[in-house]
Amino acid sequence: MQGLPIGMDDFAKVRKRNYYFVDKTMAIRDFLDNHGEVLLLTRPRRFGKTLFLSMFYYFFAAAHGKEHRELFRGLAIEAAGERYMEEQGTRCVLFLTLKDIKHRNWPDMLAKFRFLLSDLYDQYAYLMEASIFSQAERRYFQRVHDGLASPVEMEEALRRLMDMMKRYHHQPVVLLLDEYDIPVQQAWEHGFYEDCMAFMRNFLSAALKTNPSLDFAVLTGVWRIAKESIFSGLNNLEVSSVINGTYADWIGFTPEEVRALAHTQQQDAALPVLHDWYDGYRFGEQEIYNPWSVLCFFKEQGQPQPYWAHTSGNALLSELLKQTDPVQEENLLRLIQGHTVTAVLTEYTIYPELADNPDALYTILLLTGYLKIVSRRLIVDTWVYVLAIPNREVRSIYRSEILSRLSPGRTTSYLMTTMESLMAGNAQAFARGLQEILMKVASVYDTANREAFYHGLLLGMTTLLVPEYEVKSNRESGLGRYDLAIYPTHKGQCGVILEFKAAGSPAELLSKAQEARHQIDEKDYEADFRIRGIHKVLKYGIAFCGKQVVLV
Repeated sequence: MQGLPIGMDDFAKVRKRNYYFVDKTMAIRDFLDNHGEVLLLTRPRRFGKTLFLSMFYYFFAAAHGKEHRELFRGLAIEAAGERYMEEQGTRCVLFLTLKDIKHRNWPDMLAKFRFLLSDLYDQYAYLMEASIFSQAERRYFQRVHDGLASPVEMEEALRRLMDMMKRYHHQPVVLLLDEYDIPVQQAWEHGFYEDCMAFMRNFLSAALKTNPSLDFAVLTGVWRIAKESIFSGLNNLEVSSVINGTYADWIGFTPEEVRALAHTQQQDAALPVLHDWYDGYRFGEQEIYNPWSVLCFFKEQGQPQPYWAHTSGNALLSELLKQTDPVQEENLLRLIQGHTVTAVLTEYTIYPELADNPDALYTILLLTGYLKIVSRRLIVDTWVYVLAIPNREVRSIYRSEILSRLSPGRTTSYLMTTMESLMAGNAQAFARGLQEILMKVASVYDTANREAFYHGLLLGMTTLLVPEYEVKSNRESGLGRYDLAIYPTHKGQCGVILEFKAAGSPAELLSKAQEARHQIDEKDYEADFRIRGIHKVLKYGIAFCGKQVVLV
């Protein structure tokens, strides 16, 4: 049985060491048949973008071209016809990945860029010896090579290297740039977005815009950073995204590819589990599985786990959730319960919009793999999308991230015990657990928002109850609107109604909790439970004051 190439992103190593390879080489045929000057492929993290670009490198690069031809022996591109294989090993190729540009401040990130460019120039050190270049060009090359280039000189490093390569090899250069947006994401997370954007705009624009040394370029990332940013004014750009669905099967595993892999691993019976946990992505009309998690699943002998949650790329979700308002938090809970949200997607966005534009948030959650498109419809001249969580793995990631925000320093087991006390009618134990959580997470700023903060806190805690229970917030029932209701999905379980009140002082806590409890009966919030045939309902009135809580 062939080994599984988990974490391997070098095409040659995968092929030479006889690892299992999901054959994506027909993408080369598709590209050759219909490519423009610059193609940007946007897909979620850990979906195989680096390995994909590595495959392109070994196919097109003239250096060691005959040796690399053997890597494609028996693959689909070889069977596609000799006119395609004639393109193998014929281009001058520059391959660069930015996936390791992950730093918490701009000086460190700039230093990393300097090292990266130094290593890149070292691969082409032979250019310094060529007599066709002027002394000024060789001095510039030497400064970049030695790690002495200024930031302005570094901004020109890609373009000038491509120019020297073209003149030396007498042909334009193919640029393969992997994870171009990693530095921008890191800069946004750590507060130096503008510095990074100013550098990246000049760094990439010089290489991609009206560059006579460019043959064609393929870039990968999570999404197109737009507006006054990196690609502004770039008229030769084609974007393939999870929204428009072009080249949909190039990256990620199709159902057919997963079935073939399961068969080779002698785990055909595991297909329903794989579908439940790792399927559900839709790139255009193409159904796609998460390749990282599928490979990990087989490596771990068919044990379903949220393997994608253990990758560094999911730090982005934590940052995105910090930007949510109460309405969005309730929508996230609905998503976890299996419902959908509706949004107008703004694919060409920039990070600073996240705090003010809910559609930008949903767009990024979609492009990064945390949502999928269920359907879309054209209203007047605007496409409106219905979105949902793709699969069980992603749902568990949402739940973990939300819970980690609610109770830093406390385990999920502790939160679960607290919620079990609520559902069992053990009011005192639940109140004690809730009190400890408030002491950990509540601040003066949070509690100044009074009921909204406490409501959001309890709403987040109920994610532990999904999918065994259905959670509703601020819904009409009887003669009013309850704050929070928990409906069982199985017969014999009891429901729960919670009503919240904010007290002006600790002395008012008990009376406010009693007022909340009385309101449940007075407004007959239990009515919707009776309609559903649920006759056992626990009713709680909860009062908060700062970090103190009383429950009756």
